[in-house]
Amino acid sequence: MATEPRAKKRNKSAFVSHAAKKHRGSRELEVGMQGLLITCNMNEKKCTAEAYSLLNEYADQLYGPEKFVEEPNSEDEEDDDDDDAEAALEKEVKQIRTSTQKHLRRFQALDSGANNVVFIRTLNIEPDKLVHYILKDLYVTKKKKTRAILRMLPVSGSCKAFMEEIPKYFETFLEPWFKAPKKATFQIVYKARNNSHMSRDDVIRALAGVVINLNPENKVDLNNAEYTIIVEIIKGVCCVSVVQDYILFRKYNLQEVAKNDIEGKLKKNICALPSENDSRQESKEPSDARELKMKDGQDEQELEQSAGNGKGSLQEQKSGE
Repeated sequence: MATEPRAKKRNKSAFVSHAAKKHRGSRELEVGMQGLLITCNMNEKKCTAEAYSLLNEYADQLYGPEKFVEEPNSEDEEDDDDDDAEAALEKEVKQIRTSTQKHLRRFQALDSGANNVVFIRTLNIEPDKLVHYILKDLYVTKKKKTRAILRMLPVSGSCKAFMEEIPKYFETFLEPWFKAPKKATFQIVYKARNNSHMSRDDVIRALAGVVINLNPENKVDLNNAEYTIIVEIIKGVCCVSVVQDYILFRKYNLQEVAKNDIEGKLKKNICALPSENDSRQESKEPSDARELKMKDGQDEQELEQSAGNGKGSLQEQKSGE
């Protein structure tokens, strides 16, 4: 009589390895998170270390020393038999977790989903307020405190990166800045990484329409806008923030904002050294300036037109619903 083949027993280490990999893979940027997107110069490890140091320094000034928050237990511990593979697996996974994983920190580095971009999740912190505070201090003191960090962009909100979701999310998100009776000038800055299904023009048109729909007196200004709406799309997540002093603080670039006036003047003087083509360049400068001015005017006109088109499409979408 033939015996039935016995199921091959898997080694417990295989379960642990799989669970550990799954846990590490879940530590990434997700919809609903707040934090900061930080770009770097090919050294993400050093960038993360600099970010922790810089953020904690200024967060202590704004919010005081960090207070740990215990992570809530989603499941009650149960006394199972030692032979229970699942119970043994959960027990061992908990033992290999570090103390930082057992506590929710106010700053936690997660996988952003893009190269040379670090995402720092924040807890009980206003990302836009903190970043503006840092940039203002660097702008005034002209002290360079980082080497690997380039730009530091707050993420005040996030949603799914789909055209069906974005306008609905922004209608509520943008109310504190643009809903009547409040009014302001604005511009939209858009960047997509590892995402090919979103159209830049469609997103800008939809968002501009939302802003105008909140208050028709909101106006586009590409030169000196009161607020800049930053839209950063990474894979399937749309990150957004509304910031001030975007141009003054060099597009939130920590390296540029810390440069002193002498460095800027030296660079300008080097670029202005006389050459054999000076006479020909002088004759071209007025026309070049006129062309640049015309281009800025065209861009602003296109954005205003997009706002009008976006408003019309939103009204059509609501009437259809």
